[in-house]
Amino acid sequence: MRGLKDKVVIITGSGQGIGRATALRFAQEGAKIVIAEFNKSTGQSVADEISSSGKEALFIQVDVAERATVCNMVSAVMDKFGRIDILVNNAGVIHDKTLKKMTDDEFDRVIDVNLRGTYICTQEVATVMREQESGVILNATSMVALYGNFGQTNYVASKSGVIGMTKVWARELGKDGIRVNAVAPGFIQTDMLKDIPENVMNMMVKKVPLKRIGKPEEVAGVYCFLASDDASYINGAVLSVDGGVVV
Repeated sequence: MRGLKDKVVIITGSGQGIGRATALRFAQEGAKIVIAEFNKSTGQSVADEISSSGKEALFIQVDVAERATVCNMVSAVMDKFGRIDILVNNAGVIHDKTLKKMTDDEFDRVIDVNLRGTYICTQEVATVMREQESGVILNATSMVALYGNFGQTNYVASKSGVIGMTKVWARELGKDGIRVNAVAPGFIQTDMLKDIPENVMNMMVKKVPLKRIGKPEEVAGVYCFLASDDASYINGAVLSVDGGVVV
C-alpha cells in the first residue's frame, strides 16, 4: 500500500481477531504499530510477534472506555514516536440478549466500549492529528448496524452510533487534513463465532452470496487500503466487508 511505511498506527483491541490481523498487516506494510489492548497477555504477545519479525511495535494496556488510560496511551505514543498517523478504533465487546432479558449493565458495557470508547480515542488522537494537519481515523462498525439483528439491541445501537459519528467527524475533521471512514465486517472467523452451533453457522453461510465466512486478514486488508494514499479521496465512507450479505 502506498504511504504506509514508517507511519505510526494505533490499533485498539489488537490482541486478537481482526485487530491482531490488522496489526500484522500494517507491520508488513512497514508501519510502526501500537498495540492498544486491555488484555496484557494477548497484547504483549502480538507486539512480540511483530518485533520478532524485525518490525517496530509497542504494547500499551488501555481501557478505551476510561479516558485516563487513553490519555496515558496518547502521551506514551507521542513520547516514543512523536506523532500519530493512523488510528484504528477496533476494540469492541458483545453481551447479546433479547430486549426482554437484557440488563442495564449489559447494555451499558457494550455502549461504553464500542461507542464511548471510539469517541474518547478519536477525541484524544484527533487533537494530535489537528496539530499535524494530517491523519486517518478508521472505525469498526458492523453489517448488523445496517439492518439490525435479533438479540443485539446494545451491539447494534453501538455500531449504528459509530456510523453516525464517522460521518460527523468526516465533515468536522476534513478541513484539518484528517480522513475518517468506517469498515462494516460481516461474518468473520474470530472468537466471537467460536461458540455458535454448527447448524447456526451453516444458516449464516447460506446468507452470504460468496458462500463462506470471511477471514480477519480480509478485513485487515481493507483497513490498510483506507489508510493508504490509494484512498486519499475517500472520506466519510462505510465500506462493507461481508461477502455481499447487505447487497
